[in-house]
Amino acid sequence: MEQMKQEIENRIAIYALISRLMLVEVDETFLAQIDDNEDILSLFPNYKAWGKRKDLSKKVMIEEHFNVDFTNLFLMHLVPYESFYTRDDQMIESGGDNPVLELYNELDFRVELDKARVVSADHIGVELEFMYMLCTALKKALEADDKDGICELLQVQRAFLKEHLLEWAPLFLINAKRESRTPLYHDGAELTLEFLLSDFEYITTQLETHCQTEAVEN
Repeated sequence: MEQMKQEIENRIAIYALISRLMLVEVDETFLAQIDDNEDILSLFPNYKAWGKRKDLSKKVMIEEHFNVDFTNLFLMHLVPYESFYTRDDQMIESGGDNPVLELYNELDFRVELDKARVVSADHIGVELEFMYMLCTALKKALEADDKDGICELLQVQRAFLKEHLLEWAPLFLINAKRESRTPLYHDGAELTLEFLLSDFEYITTQLETHCQTEAVEN
């Protein structure tokens, strides 16, 4: 139980980190969270070794490097929306027909598009934030010793990764890693890709270990 709780807390921390990185431009507070925590900083090895990190102030790094890279990756040259990759016409589904919205609504997850500055609920940052929310709910179920709730949430998490994020995000993240102009977003794309793949395997193992085996057959 204690080990699983620690694993969930680690998952919550990483989903919070990568969803924030991909939703809006970084600020000095966010960079400080990375710089001041050696465990988190180790997840960004190229950023950690980047000479400009020591030579420039956070303000200059943000304004002259990170904001430019974010704009290039998420607003200009790449399209961080699931529907672009999964629809035949490559259109972003910003209306109520977006398939992720039904799932969000069922689980009372509300997307503030204006606040997040995204045009659709299937933005990679929003989908990662949804996984963060599911992990937070899983922690509460674990603390309440709600075994049925734990298994149900693990099933929802696995299905969302399989049917949504892993259907398209790897291609976006590979492109983002290749197109990135700063080590922060290069490392962030690589971290996100590796974590999503490993988290899917982790969830599958947890279901097989703690829940009915038929839950992971599909």
